[in-house]
Amino acid sequence: MIFQRNVKLSTYSNYKIGGAARYFCAPMSADEIIAALKEWRKVKRKNRDIFILGGGTNLLINDGGFDGLVIKPAVQHLSADETKIRVGSGMLMRELVDFAAIHGLAGLEWAGGLPGTVGGAIRGNAGAFGGETKDAIFEVASLNIKNKEPRLMKRMANECAFGYRNSIFKINDGEEIILTATLQMKTGDPAVIARTVAEKIRYREERHPMDYPNIGSIFKNVPVAQIYAERTRNYAEALRKSAFSLRGLAIPVKNDPFPVVPAAYLIAQSGVKGVSYGGAMISPKHPNFIVNVLDASADDVKSLIKLVKSQVKKKFGITLEEEVIYV
Repeated sequence: MIFQRNVKLSTYSNYKIGGAARYFCAPMSADEIIAALKEWRKVKRKNRDIFILGGGTNLLINDGGFDGLVIKPAVQHLSADETKIRVGSGMLMRELVDFAAIHGLAGLEWAGGLPGTVGGAIRGNAGAFGGETKDAIFEVASLNIKNKEPRLMKRMANECAFGYRNSIFKINDGEEIILTATLQMKTGDPAVIARTVAEKIRYREERHPMDYPNIGSIFKNVPVAQIYAERTRNYAEALRKSAFSLRGLAIPVKNDPFPVVPAAYLIAQSGVKGVSYGGAMISPKHPNFIVNVLDASADDVKSLIKLVKSQVKKKFGITLEEEVIYV
């Protein structure tokens, strides 16, 4: 496989931010990935590494780019067999959601409007509206590239160590490339499924700053259990009332899919909504989004992330955790 050289990664980022990859390839199968890895061993130099790129939807690529090989898996497969769907990791989530709706297969309606690839959604156990990617996973096939000889692996859902925006593939960062997944769906009315998907898309368009380049939520919502380290009576009361008091403020609680405090609320109450730095801005529409309004750099975004974390910590004593992957 011949690598492309000095490829602008901003082209592959929803943020439209980032320098160039020294080497780049988009293999379409396990065999092509293996061939690329063999070729890479011939050109690899000291301090040059491999990065696996998905849809670029929760990715902040540094302005200096990546001095190594970027592999963007482009496994394009989508088929249905009764209530199971088999999908390649390079397929876009919107393609998968549309396919499921057309075939009357329910279980992914929550993902209406979700950007990015299937592989990325599995790796980060993407979720919204109380649903998560793991809920539909039956089996995941991946390629372990840690050792000299790549190894094909298959895991059932309960072997994938799925957690809140996490999975075994994220834990073993850079060691595996997701190839395909089999999803276990439920039968449903195609019209009802399509209508529910459209509602989720409309919600995102109305509530999220889609008019500027962004990578979705910057910070994870905060589990209530993290704030109440022990499940005290106060914790139970917070869940029952869907709110609790913290430093004199009534803090809302929602299910995502377990009880969490919305990061957007904490950010808004910390007084940084609408603040800008360089070409980046904390969205006034949804403060858990930092948008690229004027040719922002990665450093502009990082400065705002640092500001948000500092102000939320100062006001609430809570340390926000980024969803962002830094490259």
